[in-house]
Amino acid sequence: MKNWHKKPFAKSSVISQKSEPAAPNYAAIDLGTNSCRLVIATPTPSSFRIVETFSKITRLGEGIINNNELSKAAIKRTIGALKVCAGVLAEYAPIVRSRYVATAACRRAINCKQFLDSVKKETGLNIEIISPQEESRLAVVGCIPLLARNIKRALIFDIGGGSTEISLARTTNSGNTFIEGYISLPYGVVTISEAFPSHDMTDLAYDTIIERTHKLLSEFEEKHHIREAIANQEIQVIGTSGTVTVLGAVHLNLPRYNRSAVDGIAMSKQDVERTVAKIKRIGDEGRKKHPCIGASKADLTMAGCAIIEALTSFWPISEITVADRGIREGILLDMMHAPKKHFNKKRRKPRYPFSRGRKNSNFNNNQAFRGVANDR
Repeated sequence: MKNWHKKPFAKSSVISQKSEPAAPNYAAIDLGTNSCRLVIATPTPSSFRIVETFSKITRLGEGIINNNELSKAAIKRTIGALKVCAGVLAEYAPIVRSRYVATAACRRAINCKQFLDSVKKETGLNIEIISPQEESRLAVVGCIPLLARNIKRALIFDIGGGSTEISLARTTNSGNTFIEGYISLPYGVVTISEAFPSHDMTDLAYDTIIERTHKLLSEFEEKHHIREAIANQEIQVIGTSGTVTVLGAVHLNLPRYNRSAVDGIAMSKQDVERTVAKIKRIGDEGRKKHPCIGASKADLTMAGCAIIEALTSFWPISEITVADRGIREGILLDMMHAPKKHFNKKRRKPRYPFSRGRKNSNFNNNQAFRGVANDR
């Protein structure tokens, strides 16, 4: 196998009889419109420890706005990345639990079944297409460690390649978390960048995205009265996406991207405005050369900035918590805290479910994680 990743530790060929059993490995794949991302982790008492990651920009949804089909070139790139994922998974076998999901591009593509059949045949991986609602829920679960204990509600937005999920979550006094409401905007950074293909997005295109986003958010606002709650500092705003983490890195003036430096930082509205202005000012060439953006994200970053600016101008957001986490982490936490199967025993009520169908969830293991259910 190619040396595509860096080992976090060396594997010993000799295992001491007194050594503790190896911690179980869990795996998640998030196959998005823009990138393919794998994470393997082992559980810890309060969270999990990442053992290995792999991420590659594949642009699976490239050109999908034209005919609602995945192109042959995009399929080839993506299957190539998934073959690497399969190799990594084999290297870290056994994987005790796994879940591999696909989002907006596969939801939209009319030839997605053929694509997933090819993936299964060539890599052995079973990819599951999830709904916007489940995508939203998993993003919330993944961001749970960043929830402020003194604020009971959170607005979490996830800017993807083909769609943008916005969730309003509430934590009860008992420590359970449920989603009050969510909205899925039918565009993300890839579809926007292809709809407005100019290297430097025009002011008209930028303003068009903001205006359309405002219109789509109006009904959501009328139903949940978010504006007043944010103004009263009753809602924490968390952003998770490549654009949000790029903003965090540029804001910190990092010489290269550093997840540990970016994940969890708070950016004021003024910080966001200054950083967006800087990203605009350096132009397409400057974005391509920037160590925290690069050629692969130069056009996508402008599209993401337009969505972020739409949110901060629609709601009186004073601060955004930057999250370098999301769907993959949500999948891991779901699996690690799912009820264990009990054979030949009386079935017991699950203690720690991340419920997908119940309004209330009983998960309350440590203060770091709370079960997330959809309020249907």
